[in-house]
Order: sequence, then C-alpha cells, then structure tokens
Amino acid sequence: MAAPPATSPAAAGSPCARLPSAPLRRSPAAVSFPSRRTRLWPPPGPAALAALAGPSRRLDVAAAAGHQKLMGSLTSNEGLRFGVVVARFNEVVTNLLLQGALETFERYSVKAENITVVSVPGSFEVPITAQKLGKSGKFDAILCIGAVIRGDTTHYDAVANSAASGVLNAGLSAGIPCVFGVLTCEDMDQALNRAGGKAGNKGAEAALTAIEMASLFRHHLG
Repeated sequence: MAAPPATSPAAAGSPCARLPSAPLRRSPAAVSFPSRRTRLWPPPGPAALAALAGPSRRLDVAAAAGHQKLMGSLTSNEGLRFGVVVARFNEVVTNLLLQGALETFERYSVKAENITVVSVPGSFEVPITAQKLGKSGKFDAILCIGAVIRGDTTHYDAVANSAASGVLNAGLSAGIPCVFGVLTCEDMDQALNRAGGKAGNKGAEAALTAIEMASLFRHHLG
C-alpha cells in the first residue's frame, strides 16, 4: 500500500492549505468613451450639411414611430428677414461677432437687403431693442450680440443676468425667435477666443441658430 504524500508541518498547520483554490477573477472589460465633438469652424456650408444629414447618419426615431417631426432648415431660407442688435460696449469683441454673423448669413444665401443691423450702447440695451424689432412684424428672427466681461464689481452679474433674461422675454413678448449671442466672459482673452479665436465665433453660431429657428417658425409654426 502506497504511503500518503508527505506534508510539511507548516503547511499542515496553515488554514490556507485546507481552503479550495478560488477561481481566478476576470478583469473587467475595457470601456472606451467617445471623445468630445469637434466644433467645426468655419461653419459647414449647405452642401456639407446635407451630406452630414444623410440617411446613414440620422436616426429619425420620431418618423420611425409614425410621429410628425418639425424641424427648421438651414437651406430653406428664401425671403427670411433678420434683425441684428449689436452692442458697442467692448466693440473690439462685438465687431468680430457681428462679422462672423454676417459672413454666416451670406454663406447661407441670406440676402443683404433682408438683414437690418441696429447698434446700441451696451448689452443692457439689447433686449428692449430686440423686443421693439420683433413686435414690428418686419423680421422672422432677431439676433442679439454683445460682450459682458467680468470686472472688479458686481456690475457684471447685473448686466449679464439682465441681458439673458431680457432677450428671453423679448422673444416671448414678440412671438419670434430672439437668439442670445451675448458673451459673458471672465476676461478679454476668453472673449476674443470666442469671437473668432480657438473657440470659434459665437456670432456665427448664433446666426446659424437664427436661420434654423426662423425657418422653423416660417414653414411649420407660422
């Protein structure tokens, strides 16, 4: 009869020696996250947008479910009229925002005669002017441009909050889109970066929003 295998005293006295071997734990699968969307600058033209919106790139859930989906267009802008209210305060910034907006309107075939630019002293005066233009019945959308930069006092907060709520109320009162294109920045560098610098041009982006919203109201919600 074969003798049992020898066991060392240390192993025999160790509680670990009597435990069954545990199965190896699987390492968790690696999870990758998509990178942040790259902002296009300058904004893509109508042909590029049509390609991006092709069937292979769009998941139209509402249409698939049989619901009606209403959406503004950046290309169906024939006859649309726009008012642009621009503040002169921090003019080195607001001029660049205005330039970006006008170039975008031109890129999307909005005629110059259908654009009215109104200059006001500062961002605080933008909302009441936007409301007046909106109620005139001459425009499909109003684009509001300004730049509020933080200083040493609380004046920044008062003007920034008043401009934001004022533009919103102007649109609600006039019944047409009033697009908020007022920068609220900590310093001049931030403002310039958003007026054509590395962060794009917020005036151009606001113009795109104005075109789409004007188209939505004219063709679907009018």
